[in-house]
Amino acid sequence: MAGYKYETHLHTSEASACALLGGEEQALIYKGAGYDGIIVTDHFFNGNSCISSDLPWQERVEQFCRGFENAKLVGDKIGLSVFFGWESNYRGTEFLIYGLDKEWLISHPDMLSWTIEEQYKRISEAGGLVVHAHPFRIRPYIREVRLFPDCIDAVEAINVGNRNEDFDRQAAAYAKKHKKPVTAGTDSHGKEQIRSGMVFDHHLKDIKEYIDCVLSGRCELIRIDYEA
Repeated sequence: MAGYKYETHLHTSEASACALLGGEEQALIYKGAGYDGIIVTDHFFNGNSCISSDLPWQERVEQFCRGFENAKLVGDKIGLSVFFGWESNYRGTEFLIYGLDKEWLISHPDMLSWTIEEQYKRISEAGGLVVHAHPFRIRPYIREVRLFPDCIDAVEAINVGNRNEDFDRQAAAYAKKHKKPVTAGTDSHGKEQIRSGMVFDHHLKDIKEYIDCVLSGRCELIRIDYEA
């Protein structure tokens, strides 16, 4: 698939308890795999985070951003674009948030108390993008699939971490039904054998351009064979 390739869903061990590799290692791996950029989307404090809840809010946010910052330091040296986002969790339902930064997080210490509806309102007002991550994923800790078409901008229609084509098909159908754009990502935790992501016809200069391309449909999903 010709074009510029980006990973949109990636975790680092600096902030995500489930990640196997740090930001520096992730950046090096993706550069070696032929990607032009990555978006670090670590689990936020209401999800599978490894950041202590005993810390003051600003210090928690500072630690949370280290995976991204370590990846960006390396990315700037090796020619890999590294953008910032995070994965928010509400009772097992998860959302990928793009377009906002560390300063925005620091200035919203009340955000862990937000409902899904308030999250969407606040992020939209700030110019961010909310993507429903792996909406049909079933896990022991997820009691039910819950959909919020009025509180998202797009749907993650391919998530390699699930390794489940049926989940992906349902997500794509859900997006089509509600006329939502779609995204694709690996849900990388490190050392994956197969990867997904998205392809653009030009090099993205920043996360805002990523958002514009998703909303306008100026991108392609990297489709993979789970049986390969």
